[in-house]
Amino acid sequence: MSAHTIFEHAPIGSIVAWSDGTPRPPERHSRKLDAWKNNNSQGRLIRKQSGRGADMLGGTANFTLHEADFGAGGVIAVRVHRTFSLGSSLRFAIIESPPVGAVRVFDRPGDHAELVHLAPHRAAALHWLSQHSYPNAMLEDMTADEAAADAVEGRAVA
Repeated sequence: MSAHTIFEHAPIGSIVAWSDGTPRPPERHSRKLDAWKNNNSQGRLIRKQSGRGADMLGGTANFTLHEADFGAGGVIAVRVHRTFSLGSSLRFAIIESPPVGAVRVFDRPGDHAELVHLAPHRAAALHWLSQHSYPNAMLEDMTADEAAADAVEGRAVA
């Protein structure tokens, strides 16, 4: 799929993989492997931004994936997010969509909202929210309509 297809159809909370189509180098070629991993990985879709805002550089639409967290002792020191423009030459695939009934916790309402947690149900989302400080958080249910759109449009889990 193209980046545009992900932007238009992938629900927030989906696991999305990206690839440049090149074969994986052998483990012994650590530099080549590191470069390959940069263009071939996966992450959770946490934000979509249309290119209409005045604060958007160049005014292009994009989406952001949460790739990894690094830290120790239960403390996250670094979060790795990757943002892709709709003109990206990489190929994308939806690996997994959030299940119906899952609840997405966003840091704030509005166009600049970012997914901070995906809970299996509303009670779990409220419990998570009571443990974390997001005063403007917004909860959103994964609906059957979103899941059905994936099946109808041929975006079954790969």
